Amino acid sequence: MPTRKSPRKGSLQFWPRKRADKFLPSVNWGAINSGKNLKGFICYKAGMCSAYVTDNTPNSLTKGKKITIPVTILECPTMKIFSVRLYKNFKVANEILAGNFDKELKSKIKIPKKYEKKLPGNFEDFDDVKIIFYSNVKKTNIKKTPDMVEIGLVGNLDEKINFVKENLNKEISVMNVFEKGQIIDLRGLTKGKGFQGPVKRFGLNLKFHKSEKGVRRPGSLGPWHPARVTFRAPMAGQLGMFTRAIYNNKIIDIGSENKNLKSIKNFGDVKTDYILVKGSVQGVPKRPLIITSPLRESKKQKKYNFELVEIKR
Repeated sequence: MPTRKSPRKGSLQFWPRKRADKFLPSVNWGAINSGKNLKGFICYKAGMCSAYVTDNTPNSLTKGKKITIPVTILECPTMKIFSVRLYKNFKVANEILAGNFDKELKSKIKIPKKYEKKLPGNFEDFDDVKIIFYSNVKKTNIKKTPDMVEIGLVGNLDEKINFVKENLNKEISVMNVFEKGQIIDLRGLTKGKGFQGPVKRFGLNLKFHKSEKGVRRPGSLGPWHPARVTFRAPMAGQLGMFTRAIYNNKIIDIGSENKNLKSIKNFGDVKTDYILVKGSVQGVPKRPLIITSPLRESKKQKKYNFELVEIKR
């Protein structure tokens, strides 16, 4: 009989396994080099449904036929600029607030009475420009308090400055950032499941039913020496509410109004712009997420070509 091998259960890439500190994660915008003007956008998960589409994918077995695929509905209210950050040597050298803030934003953040409102005339002393956006979530049924996140810009320094000047105190729509058929990544928190055991948390196999010290637990917590339980031992603890990224999602449809996106379970009506994404997305309804340009496009997802016929609910 060969030696029975059992690889360690549970990846150590995600550590520590605890609840995330914030809903919207920080993104390494320097690693993302594609996009129209912005590299990301704030959205809110509404739910899932089925989409009746025409498959126009080359060399597909169902080419030219109408098929049903699962899609996720993402509501994307407009965003506004809160402040502009000027970077020097990868550190924030200066920050200029936009002004004319909404009442909901003033109740969330203590805004100083006196602050710098004008951009500097000379930008040679700076290396990069990034913007802190906040969402106009009051236009939806979700909540009134906006979410804020720093988002990177596409282009050289002059193009980034021109974008800031053109869109200061203006509402930016998701349709100005992404388009139908594009591939995107989604970052956010998974569904929280509370305190769970090692079988559910790490995927351990159940032990023999005659085991004396429990069936749903590891067989050993480690050696006698060192005389302590290491962090690698699969133990019970928090499961869910973890920051995760879903890569290479295809945008099936993007728009502002759709009669079929009404009375969604646990969400309500989609009142603002929306995106239909192929497949599933992490999180529960009303969970804020960050849509980003793809970090690395996959050829398989890029070749898909679907034409929306109808949304089935």
